[in-house]
Amino acid sequence: MTSSMTAFARVQIQEDWGSLVWEIRSVNHRYLEPHFRLPEQAREIEPALREVIRKQLKRGKVECSLKYQLVEKDQALDLNRALLEKLRSAVHEIEAQFSQVAPVNPLEVLQWPGVQATEETEMTVVHKAAVKGFHDAIIQLAEMRQREGRELQSFIEARLEKMGEEVKQLRVLLPEILRSQREKILDRLSEAKQELNPERLEQEMVILAQKMDVDEELDRLETHITEVRRTLKSSKQGAVGRRLDFLMQELNREANTLSSKSIHAGLTQIAVNFKVFIEQMREQVQNIE
Repeated sequence: MTSSMTAFARVQIQEDWGSLVWEIRSVNHRYLEPHFRLPEQAREIEPALREVIRKQLKRGKVECSLKYQLVEKDQALDLNRALLEKLRSAVHEIEAQFSQVAPVNPLEVLQWPGVQATEETEMTVVHKAAVKGFHDAIIQLAEMRQREGRELQSFIEARLEKMGEEVKQLRVLLPEILRSQREKILDRLSEAKQELNPERLEQEMVILAQKMDVDEELDRLETHITEVRRTLKSSKQGAVGRRLDFLMQELNREANTLSSKSIHAGLTQIAVNFKVFIEQMREQVQNIE
């Protein structure tokens, strides 16, 4: 299924211990590049979060922000005295090694992770809720990417349909272009009052036909168009953005060849139309996963 790389998701969880909010934004990128803005106490869950992303997304720059607010409880502080003793010993050791050490602020010590004995149990619950909320947010993000991907697919298929019509029109137009060029040559000879050997005229027409022969280019255009459609509809290839980008380059190559072989305004216009359609598709392909 075709997915976009641009999306936004927000999940909020409210529990007895407080609340947390996940906000996730994703934009296009060549690879999968997650970035996390987490509270310091939640850094330990980052590996689990990366695993959730890896299972759901293939490409894109993903910015993930977590904020939480714990409910303040009216109860006596239960201090982790073993950790406090370690901190006190460390402070004494530092004071012995350096002079003019600033005094320790007790309030800052209370903010040290693990000093309050109740924090460990409480944060374990918060972390579990954060991982679950992140999973829900990533699912929400993936669904939005798929919805936008379907819109992008419809846009590209519409341009492919127009290109297919232009190819058919060009195949019909080519014999008329050759007849027109033959008449122009005869008219010029008539104006110059010169006679040309019929065999020589036919030779010139053969050379002209060879110069403007674009059957191979049209065949390759149709092949590439078919392959783009197949890639868009394939559900087994996963991320298809890079493959589509390559196909856009191949389509553009054939359009340039058509333009270089043009000897008629009609052919030139169709080649220009091809380039316009391809550029429109290429801009959208840049945002497909």
